[in-house]
Amino acid sequence: MGVLMSKKQQVEKVQKCTAVVSAFQAGIKDRAALAKQAEGEAEESEAPAKTSASPEEKNTEEGEKGETESNAAPSTSQQASGCKVNQEAWSRLRDGKGVEPEDLDKTHQLTPPAFVRPKREADDDQPVEVELGKKEQPASDEMCDVCEVWTADDLFPCRICTRVFHDGCLRELGYLRAEALQEMRDTAHTVTGWSCYYCDNLNLLLTEEEMYSLMETFKQCKIIPESCLVSDELLQYHHFVSKQQFDQDLTDEQEEDILAQFAALDPEKKGQIEWMDFLYFESLAVLKKFRTENSLVRLLTPKERDNARSVFQALDLDKDGVILRAECRQAQQSWFNNLNKDSQSCNVSISHVGAICESSPASSTSERSKNDDNRPTTWADFLRESSIYILAARTNSSAMHIRLPL
Repeated sequence: MGVLMSKKQQVEKVQKCTAVVSAFQAGIKDRAALAKQAEGEAEESEAPAKTSASPEEKNTEEGEKGETESNAAPSTSQQASGCKVNQEAWSRLRDGKGVEPEDLDKTHQLTPPAFVRPKREADDDQPVEVELGKKEQPASDEMCDVCEVWTADDLFPCRICTRVFHDGCLRELGYLRAEALQEMRDTAHTVTGWSCYYCDNLNLLLTEEEMYSLMETFKQCKIIPESCLVSDELLQYHHFVSKQQFDQDLTDEQEEDILAQFAALDPEKKGQIEWMDFLYFESLAVLKKFRTENSLVRLLTPKERDNARSVFQALDLDKDGVILRAECRQAQQSWFNNLNKDSQSCNVSISHVGAICESSPASSTSERSKNDDNRPTTWADFLRESSIYILAARTNSSAMHIRLPL
C-alpha cells in the first residue's frame, strides 16, 4: 500500500537528499586531492637525488612557511568564527528565531520552519466587526503541524492557534529544551494551556519594517542579541531611547518606573532579565507605538476572541452589551491572573507593575475619577482596548511584558 507524502515532507526529503549528495561530492573531491598529493610524493621519491642541496633547502623553507601559516590560521579562524556567530545572532533576531546555532546544527533534527513576517494590508486600520453573541469555537487540527501525522492522544494543542504537535517532533526541531517540553506536557491539556513556538514568540507579530527599526535601535545601544540584561543595562538603554526620541534625559521618577519594569521582567529575582523577555517587551512597545487598536484586534486568533467574549459576558450581568470602565480594567488583569502558573514564584501583578502609559487602562486607580470608573464600555470598545493585553498574555513566560516605556 502506497504512502501519500505532503508537500512539507517532500521538501524535507529533497533537502535531506541534497545534503547527502553535497556531502558525497565533497568527500570525492577530498579523496581526489589526497590521491593526487600521494602520487606527487611517490614521483619525487622515485626521481634520482640531485647533488645540489637547494631542493632540500627549498622543502625546508616551504615546511617552515607552512608551519607559520598553520600557526596563524587559528587566530584568523577564531576571529572569523566570532564574527560569524554574531552575524548569525542578528540574522536570527531578524527572522524571529530565538535559538543558538549549535541547537540547529544537528544531523538528526527535522527541518526548522521558515518564519514569514506579516505584511500590513490597506484596510489594516479599519474597524473589524466581531459579534458578541456568536462564538467561533475553532477546532484544533487533526495532524501534527511538523510531521502531519495523526496519533490521537499523543498530540498537544496550542491554546492560541489551532496547531497541534508531537512532543518528539518539537524535541527534534530543537526549539524546546527539556524543561519547556515537560511544561508543555503538564499544561497543554489543562485550563492554563500552552502556547506553541509560533504564538509564544511575540516578536513574530512585527513586520519587516518594524523589526528593522527595532534592530537599528538595538545596534545603536550596543545591545547584544541573545544575552541577558542587568538593571544598569536596561537603564542605559532607556536613557538612549529617551535622548533619541525626545531629546531629553530620564527623570528620577522615570528611572524608578524602569526599575519596576525590570522587576516585572525578572519574577524569579535572578538579578537579570532573559533576552526573549526583553525582546517580547520591546516588540509590544513597537506594536503599541506603530499600530492602531483596530490593527491589534486583527492580530487576535478565534480562540482569543472567544476567550474575550466569555470574559465580557461574565461581567455583563444585565446582558445589555455594556460594562463599566472599572470592570474593563478588571478583565484586562484577568488575562494574566489566569496564566499565573505559580503565584508564589511570581509576585508581580499588573497592580505592582504599573501602567503602560499615562492614558493606559492600567493607570493607577488613585489618578482616576469615579466618573471614569462608571463610564460605560461597549463590547467593541472592550475588545479594542484589551487587544494589547490579550497579545501580551500569549507567552509561556511568567514575566510581565505589558509594561511599555513612558
